[in-house]
Amino acid sequence: MNYIKKGLKLMFAGVDTGFFFALEIEHPIALSIWEEKEIVTSIVVLYEIQKKLLQGNFKEWPSIMEDIEASVEVATLTKEVVSKAAHLSYGLGIPGLDSLILGTLLEKNCKEIYTTDFHFELYKKKDIKIVNLGGRKPVQSKKEKT
Repeated sequence: MNYIKKGLKLMFAGVDTGFFFALEIEHPIALSIWEEKEIVTSIVVLYEIQKKLLQGNFKEWPSIMEDIEASVEVATLTKEVVSKAAHLSYGLGIPGLDSLILGTLLEKNCKEIYTTDFHFELYKKKDIKIVNLGGRKPVQSKKEKT
């Protein structure tokens, strides 16, 4: 499987690690996003994918790291991202790595975020669209429980 993107894309979207699992199994929305939008992801996603490769995942897509680096903007961590991630993790109860990914995508001004992780759905802002490609429902955030 080779997913190197070609040509000009129409819109900017953020993606997490789960998006690439959805893309590997040819999820129709993931395929559409890959073909039609400019994509940004976090350097943390590359860490997670490399770890998954070591665990034996992505057998159908051995060139995934090269394809991502050739086709996706990979955003690094900054002090602003780390601060935002800490607030997301503390305020919403989102795990640390997920908070770093979400914080990165928000700092890159992504208005659409594609994921398979229900934790991302805990972030609710009217101008940000979180699309869960896995369909799982989120748990209540710490703030909603109190």
